[in-house]
Amino acid sequence: MSAAQVPRRTVFRDVEVAGEHTDVLVRDGRVVAVGRTRRGDADEVIDGAGGALLPGLHDHHLHLLAMAAASRSVECGPGAVRGLRELRAALRQHDGQGWVRGVGYHESVAGTLDRHVVDRLCADRPVRIQHRSGALWMLNSLALQRVSSVLDASADVERDAAGEPTGRLWRYDGRLRAALSDDPPELGVVGRALVRAGITGVTDATPDLDPTAVAILAAARADGALPQRLTLLGADLGAGTGFTVGPRKLLLRDHDLPDYDRLAATVAAAHLSGRPVAVHCVTRVSLLLTLAVLAEVGTRPGDRIEHAAVVPAGVAQRISDLGLRVVTQPGFLRARGDDYLREVDPDDLAHLYPHAGLLCAGVPVALSSDAPHGPLDPWANMRAAVDRSTRTGHVLGVTERVDARTALAGYLCAPDDPGGPARTVTPGARADLCLLEEPLAIALDKLDSALVRGVMIEGRWHDARR
Repeated sequence: MSAAQVPRRTVFRDVEVAGEHTDVLVRDGRVVAVGRTRRGDADEVIDGAGGALLPGLHDHHLHLLAMAAASRSVECGPGAVRGLRELRAALRQHDGQGWVRGVGYHESVAGTLDRHVVDRLCADRPVRIQHRSGALWMLNSLALQRVSSVLDASADVERDAAGEPTGRLWRYDGRLRAALSDDPPELGVVGRALVRAGITGVTDATPDLDPTAVAILAAARADGALPQRLTLLGADLGAGTGFTVGPRKLLLRDHDLPDYDRLAATVAAAHLSGRPVAVHCVTRVSLLLTLAVLAEVGTRPGDRIEHAAVVPAGVAQRISDLGLRVVTQPGFLRARGDDYLREVDPDDLAHLYPHAGLLCAGVPVALSSDAPHGPLDPWANMRAAVDRSTRTGHVLGVTERVDARTALAGYLCAPDDPGGPARTVTPGARADLCLLEEPLAIALDKLDSALVRGVMIEGRWHDARR
């Protein structure tokens, strides 16, 4: 359906809004009235059957092109394969004749991978396997040959004693993309998954989007494959059609942190250009470095911390005093919590992905998925914020639990105000809406994406059940 075909007037009949059963009239992509309507007021009527009508959810941190690629990749994580034998079978069963792309790998599957190990798994096709952190690619020898034109002498290319690449490439997504001949990403799959989750807008936090990648995303927005509103955090983004430019993403590589002066200069330059910064911090060292820099350079409204995976005692107040906000991912507690129990410094376990403590200190907190590195489902992520349980039932940071309504609010804040007030269904609001099968009280008790009937984005209805 083209924009010209979108019904000018839509009525949501018998929906729950702010605890009341009512109708909602939408015209030209805006909510124009909340209250009982006449039959002739609309070109399209959607019977809500008493279900809650919410503002559409916004995922404040994910990676769309990686999600599209992951949808046709081999799952190599501990939940899918165990040991080299199962990993070998999964890679060799991948359809096609070209590249084999694996995702989600963790050392608990089969230890450290380099090109020699991956050669033993599959040597007759180019193979690249992404670590579940998203920070590392592990290539076999044939794959290294195919991308040799983009290998450089930086520390991002691990080398052996003889100076030969080991096949382990750190933070190499953008450079690999330039050397690969993969088919264009299928963003329609991603758009439909987001609709089923109740998501009407996303913030892509990929730091190294090149002009080609930006054009692919803008084209997917234009043709409807990706109907969600789109905010980009990448560097060097000019104004473009189909997306909004957010803060500049600064990726702190934990294996190769920038020195203080270099980070300070980068932050200052972003601020001078008129953009806040969104700084990737998944360790206490990277967080403390970032806070020290911002304390000296100064902050700008909209500056934010991505992940805040470890926030030591007392540091939440420093974040608040600097006027920063946090975009976090409680879903990792469920997806990876049992690994954290084995691998994370015991001193950090109580401080992983904090939530209630940040709010108590006055820090605005928004929720997100970091998909495909974390679970996309916002309702499952809300459950993780509420119970903070690992898959085996261990609780990580019981004092950091929040209630379901607070967790939902972390997805309802505006894309340019993460952690700010939840958007509301009121006259004048954008018609970016999420319709549930049940009233809000039941939905908050269940926190289940199966309750999503569909979403409206810019006045157009998308049925989650199709």
